[in-house]
Amino acid sequence: MERGFFKNLKTKNSSGTLTNKEINKLLYKNELVITPLLEKNQIGEVSVDLRVGTDFLTQHQGRDAFIDTTEDNIDKRAIKSHYTETRRRLGETFLLHPLQPALFSTLEYIKLPTNVYAVLSLRSSYSRLGLTISTIVQPGYCGCISVEILNSGNTPIKIMAGARFIQARFVKLNHPTDYFNYTRKYTCQVRPVSSKANEDEELLLLKKLNNLP
Repeated sequence: MERGFFKNLKTKNSSGTLTNKEINKLLYKNELVITPLLEKNQIGEVSVDLRVGTDFLTQHQGRDAFIDTTEDNIDKRAIKSHYTETRRRLGETFLLHPLQPALFSTLEYIKLPTNVYAVLSLRSSYSRLGLTISTIVQPGYCGCISVEILNSGNTPIKIMAGARFIQARFVKLNHPTDYFNYTRKYTCQVRPVSSKANEDEELLLLKKLNNLP
């Protein structure tokens, strides 16, 4: 996008959902990074449309009877073994089966300011089909966004890599945060990452409280 497009835009210092002008100003100053932005109309009045990327993870029934989120032993089958990786080119399609969880990465790489977080929701055209997502992006995050999606209907739905699929609303905080103040499980990723619930530090403590091995 042309830098001149962002000129003469003013931002407010107050907290709350960012408007079109505030988003554009942050983009112009490189305090907010969203790349690639293929069309100017991706930026709405209070949100930015993000596109389906090219990498997907789909959950499948493996040899184990269940997914174990309590076991961190490296000799056990990892959670990611219950997912199948696949890739599509831009313009190719991906089928979302009923009640089969899937993850994909956004086409766009995102870098948020330390005082702005993002709330993601589906574009209404897709939510009306029975698709659901639930994702929040912490202030200071950088990387493509892994989006968890579920087809809650009873009919398979085909989506296209590169399509505008979700909306990101950016919310400004009164004070900056330090995103890298401790080790995080999901950061600076460019492909979807399966759950790392079994890596939560609290699991070891809980096991000790119950005298479990």
